[in-house]
Amino acid sequence: MGQLLACMITRADLLQAAVVAEAEHLGPLPERIDGWGVGFFHAGEVLHKKRPMYAPEPLSWPALFEGLSSSVAIAHLREGTVGDARADNTHPFRMRQWLFAHVGSVEGFANMRSNLLSELPDFLQRNMRGDTDSEHVFHIVLSFLHDAGQLDAPDPNPVAVLSAVRSTVSLMDRYAREIGAPTPKLNLALTNGRDLYLLRRGTPLYLVERDHLPSDEGVPEGRSVGPVRYIMAHCGSASPAPSGYHEIPEGHLLHVDRELAVVEHELGH
Repeated sequence: MGQLLACMITRADLLQAAVVAEAEHLGPLPERIDGWGVGFFHAGEVLHKKRPMYAPEPLSWPALFEGLSSSVAIAHLREGTVGDARADNTHPFRMRQWLFAHVGSVEGFANMRSNLLSELPDFLQRNMRGDTDSEHVFHIVLSFLHDAGQLDAPDPNPVAVLSAVRSTVSLMDRYAREIGAPTPKLNLALTNGRDLYLLRRGTPLYLVERDHLPSDEGVPEGRSVGPVRYIMAHCGSASPAPSGYHEIPEGHLLHVDRELAVVEHELGH
């Protein structure tokens, strides 16, 4: 399972300050974390930092984002269910300009893995580094983007991206039915650094939109706050929605564009 935190912000230099501001609403992190990772964008590059091993000291969301300056970032806490503890099995996963994280589980994954691999073109099969269900789901999304001619598009069509996510869910559901497995839990976060896509499928997903920082705490020294807007999405906690957040309905897809406009879609439409 695990947790994820995704953020888009109009001021890259205030990313950590936004996370600091939200930390009290999100509550403490689990005592045991089997690994964590943060993916972000800087100067046009897709970057990430990962710690795949069990963390003996208490962590916090702000600590994970320390020193980062990015307008889009995804952090993930891993509670390992499939795959051993190594960087290749630690979220977020990246491929070219795409970042991806998953909260949930694909029961029966071992019995459908060969079928999933057969759906991928050779170059995507060769890109696989780990053995988690999550990385396979990511590459299925990439395969549908490839089929639509959007995998390397500098400005991918949101309709095509949403379609790729929908097609991935349909494919995963079909394979689950064929082996008699439960419906896969597929809470997803996907971004190319320009747009952010989120799916609520099996685990609570909460979203907040803010037009200012609630406090100056965490603002880098010498920086003025000024106008700032951000979107924060949190997934993985079964508790009631954090203060100021609203819960995304089950089976809904969200598209957050570069202007931070949020459009909500039903998965089946």
